[in-house]
Amino acid sequence: MESANELIYVVDDDRRVRTALSALLRANGRDVQTFGSGGEFLDGTRWNVVACLILDLRMPGMNGLEVQKLVNMDSRIPVIVMSGRGDVQSAVLAMTGGAVDFLTKPIHEDALMRAVDAALARARVFHKEAKDVATLRALYRSLTPREQEVLPFLASGLMNRQTAEILCITEYTVQVHRGHIMRKKRADSFATLVRQVGKLEIEISPATTSDA
Repeated sequence: MESANELIYVVDDDRRVRTALSALLRANGRDVQTFGSGGEFLDGTRWNVVACLILDLRMPGMNGLEVQKLVNMDSRIPVIVMSGRGDVQSAVLAMTGGAVDFLTKPIHEDALMRAVDAALARARVFHKEAKDVATLRALYRSLTPREQEVLPFLASGLMNRQTAEILCITEYTVQVHRGHIMRKKRADSFATLVRQVGKLEIEISPATTSDA
């Protein structure tokens, strides 16, 4: 179990439920933060850690489905939804919205921990992807403006000569830029460079006539 630097958020308007879930999760070695409403959770600080959200669907004011929608717009936190029995329609909507699991109250410990393990496994993937993209963005910013301009043309499959014609520079200049780009982007192959550009979703800039 990978629990270091991992966090579980619990959002439920019922204090007794929050207390019970928090105690159960902590007994299983998990770090927990609890919130009495969706608004309180959304207004709070969410740390840059591997995390998942256990969210009650039936709450006064902002309900769980509304909170889930806002969370999905703002971040990639896997959501486990919970509610009373017979709330099939809400369960379907929550799962359609990307929830990892739907748990009915009273929640059994085994079902809860299975759902949490699945949610945190997904969160680890999201966290790694976010760190990888942040690293790629930092490497991209290390390129000169001309290298940033050359990069998407090369990654799109154009030959050095074709890129040179579009940018009105010499083919030799493109070759030099290509070597610098590969080194700065830490790409061990051209295929790796293409995958990096795809993750960054870099668009081809309009051709310019200045040289570098």
